[in-house]
Amino acid sequence: MRRYRIEIGKKAAAVAYTPDDPAPLLLAAGTGRLAEQILDEARKAGVTIVEDAGLVSLLQAVKPGDYIPSWCWEAMAKILAFVLTKENESLKKMG
Repeated sequence: MRRYRIEIGKKAAAVAYTPDDPAPLLLAAGTGRLAEQILDEARKAGVTIVEDAGLVSLLQAVKPGDYIPSWCWEAMAKILAFVLTKENESLKKMG
């Protein structure tokens, strides 16, 4: 018996943020193979990956290199808070 993995509409986005920025910056967004490349690069770089299908769908409408629009800020803030909490927990464990 052969088994197949079928995925429909895999999407990914890469976002960067520093407190000096007016808003998070969209680095990359894509679907299919491009989404896989974005995720592979994030894993290689040790970047925290968060799954949020709704936000990543919204980010598909934003041009890479642009700041995240204000209508995405609430969802983005929740993601950033989660990532910062995880990173702080990891730092506490390390030392």
